[in-house]
Amino acid sequence: MHRGLEVDLHLVQGLANEPFVAEALGNLAAFELARVRREPLTWQVLRVEGSGAHHYRLIVRHPERPLDLGLAHDLRGTLDRLSNEPVEELRRRFDEARRAGLRPVPLRHIRETADLWQDDFWNWIG
Repeated sequence: MHRGLEVDLHLVQGLANEPFVAEALGNLAAFELARVRREPLTWQVLRVEGSGAHHYRLIVRHPERPLDLGLAHDLRGTLDRLSNEPVEELRRRFDEARRAGLRPVPLRHIRETADLWQDDFWNWIG
């Protein structure tokens, strides 16, 4: 099975109701993308915790085949547009999408350890 497209979401520190914002952004972006592309997509919204600060990650995939390269461009545009919305507008759009058929996936928590082999130091050595 292919992993799909992974996009890290870094929210502004101190954002009120941060978990809701991450969950709404991820679900809305994937749902809108599926509607625009007229394809069945599956997705996950993750809170990624490591040794320091946390961030969020959206993973989008087609259940039957690998996704095409245009998906990353389309998803980036959708996320850019949604990230400029105030929290109240995001909540309104999230509720509207649920009425239109969105079945939101809940936010999942994962721990991630640093992969020292992908450190740029090793690339520099050659």
